[in-house]
Amino acid sequence: MSKTAAKESGGKTEGTLKWWQLSLLGVASTIGTGYFLGSGLGIKLGGPAILISFILAAIGTFIVFDVLARMTAEDPQKGSFRSYAKKAHGRWAGFSTGWMYWCSEVLIMGSQMTALSIFSRFWFPAIPLWVFAAIFAALGIFVIWIGNKGFDRLEHVLAIIKIAAIVMFLVIAFIALMGWIKGGTEPKVPGISSSFFPTGGLGLWSSLIFAFYAFGGIEVMGVMAIRLKNPQDAPKSGRVMILLLAIVYVLSLGLALTMLSWDKFSTTESPFIVALKSYHLPFVPHVFNAVLIIAGFSTMVASLYAVTTMLVTLSEDHDAPQLFSKKMFKRKTPIYALGLTAAGLIVSIVLSLLMPGKIYEYLTTAAGLMLLYNWFFILISAGRNLDLSVWGKMKRYLGMILILLAVSGTLFHKTSRPGFWISLGFIVIIAVIVLIMLRTKWREAKEA
Repeated sequence: MSKTAAKESGGKTEGTLKWWQLSLLGVASTIGTGYFLGSGLGIKLGGPAILISFILAAIGTFIVFDVLARMTAEDPQKGSFRSYAKKAHGRWAGFSTGWMYWCSEVLIMGSQMTALSIFSRFWFPAIPLWVFAAIFAALGIFVIWIGNKGFDRLEHVLAIIKIAAIVMFLVIAFIALMGWIKGGTEPKVPGISSSFFPTGGLGLWSSLIFAFYAFGGIEVMGVMAIRLKNPQDAPKSGRVMILLLAIVYVLSLGLALTMLSWDKFSTTESPFIVALKSYHLPFVPHVFNAVLIIAGFSTMVASLYAVTTMLVTLSEDHDAPQLFSKKMFKRKTPIYALGLTAAGLIVSIVLSLLMPGKIYEYLTTAAGLMLLYNWFFILISAGRNLDLSVWGKMKRYLGMILILLAVSGTLFHKTSRPGFWISLGFIVIIAVIVLIMLRTKWREAKEA
């Protein structure tokens, strides 16, 4: 990025990040409860074959971020994938992807806040859930309000803590498998046989969505890529981050499945805590509970940053009220955009606390699926925005197929199936709004 482009103008913003800092921010915005907790549900559905799901999800994630990073390198835009959708397909595409992302992330953040509150009650069972939810929401909003430097520093620290916790598990697991810790069961590596595919191909297919959820967050990295000192480094940042995550995910889950039979894992506990329980290490539950809180909080803050930035760009493009692009105070905080996101967050938290558990679970599953729809649209937009080679086109189609497999796999699981239909309902609502806007406001603005 040239010096003249270093100042914020024309949808571009000042670049301050080095490529490795963006990789760390990517780790912080990706490793969360989807991996530490959600992988347990994936294991119950697919058994040891969940490792294949994680490899496939890593390939799909790499393909999506690769084209997103290339679009960023060629044309850095503050709105990231929303801006590239608009560039490729017109205003309706930018409006749809932007608001779909905002709605889905606000719902997911409410779910994350509730999970954080439940984790916190591990130590303070007498304190109501809403108290913890309010505290985490206020802390998250404060981190965004203090600006990019405070956000970057916090996320870097939390990313290192999460990586350290995973390394700690790997070390303890290795020591346990060597027989240097008393307790546990006899290590057993699942073979490429019925023991590796205990639920068959259908189980593997159904588990794919939970592997993709563990990589959810690369769209946040796409939004932050505009802040690179050299946008050409965006692909390198993504390659390093996704390769690191893939190795860590597969290695840690593989060790957990070696330590304990797949059918012994729980859908309500982290598989890493379950795997280490029989070794009678009293500090493990406390350490991993703290890690779950750190992981959930850091991904929540990263999402809060991304949706606030997205709302500002929607406002600047006249796809949201102009009020939301107004910045105040010395830090130039988009106070109104942050306020609307905070209000949506509060509503989401209240819904999560008041609605029956299954109904809200369906809503957040739908929101997670909407993120994958945005990933799919990133690949569609790349077809018009990038001059892809034959190999690049093949990779793009492979990414689309993997995403469609993950989405369709939800139809075979009773917990995910309602979320699939709800996500389609959201798409229909946004489509109706787009049709109305095309017939009225956007047409009037074009004629004027």
